[in-house]
Amino acid sequence: MKITEQIKQPIAYEMELFEQKFQLAMSSKVALLNRITHYIVNRKGKQMRPMFVFLVAKMLNDGEVIDRTYRGASVIELIHTATLVHDDVVDDSNRRRGFFSINALWKNKIAVLIGDYLLSKGLLLSIDNNDFDLLKIISVAVREMSEGELLQIEKARQLDITEDVYYEIIRQKTATLIAACCSLGAASVKPDSIEVSRMRKFGELIGMAFQIKDDLFDYGEAKIGKPTGIDIKEQKMTLPLIYVLNNASKKEKSWLINSVKKHNKDKKRVKEVIAFVIERGGLDYAEAKMKVFQKEALELLKDYPESEYKSSLTLMVNYVIDRKK
Repeated sequence: MKITEQIKQPIAYEMELFEQKFQLAMSSKVALLNRITHYIVNRKGKQMRPMFVFLVAKMLNDGEVIDRTYRGASVIELIHTATLVHDDVVDDSNRRRGFFSINALWKNKIAVLIGDYLLSKGLLLSIDNNDFDLLKIISVAVREMSEGELLQIEKARQLDITEDVYYEIIRQKTATLIAACCSLGAASVKPDSIEVSRMRKFGELIGMAFQIKDDLFDYGEAKIGKPTGIDIKEQKMTLPLIYVLNNASKKEKSWLINSVKKHNKDKKRVKEVIAFVIERGGLDYAEAKMKVFQKEALELLKDYPESEYKSSLTLMVNYVIDRKK
């Protein structure tokens, strides 16, 4: 059985019901809207976000979820989908998970409006049910994601990212959404409890590990594989590169910065940068940091009684850093 199927097993019923509720939450009286949202629903990814919501809720509530849990999962998925649709417009990207993006099929204007529609649907789902605590969790996540993206754009121009700034960027850009999923799961069944902030921290740590794993993929799987160098081509400062930059001689540092700034489209030069980063221990350093985040996340689960939900969350934490893509 695939690891994702194994993780999903204790929440299989909830995930099936969630899909029905999610489709209903997206529906509209406008035929074009329904056609596009139908396209989105049929091209879903692994659905890690709702999985986190349900697993956390069931672990904290003796295996029980309530309507609020389904609403929390739907809201996070609606708002996350809205940000992805808008991201594809911003990045001028024609593909999403191997399929055509909304902007590629229906052009930018419609894609932006679809993103706005999904965002408002998410907000109204919370407001109509007085789930203001859940709405706050999600709104903070959206604000942080936007700030993280803008901070990264600002820093990419100067290439002056310290390790601390890098952590702040990935905390906001990637980790805050997973943190929101876990705190939503907790808040849906145990509102105003200490579990809400504890599960937020748990999700944040997983998100940090997840992003560092993505950084490592740019250098090829398991230090062999085919390196892609896409991050370097896009002038993204990732942890392996930051570590090597901070530990290089003045001459090497100037060569590295020059390579990323001015020769990032030169395939040969990008390969040289990748080889240099690997040789100087950039990947080993990033991997060690990723494992620290993983260990801290697992530590937060330790005090909860054993259950199939806790086991699935443990599997999820390990899957994040063991995945092959």
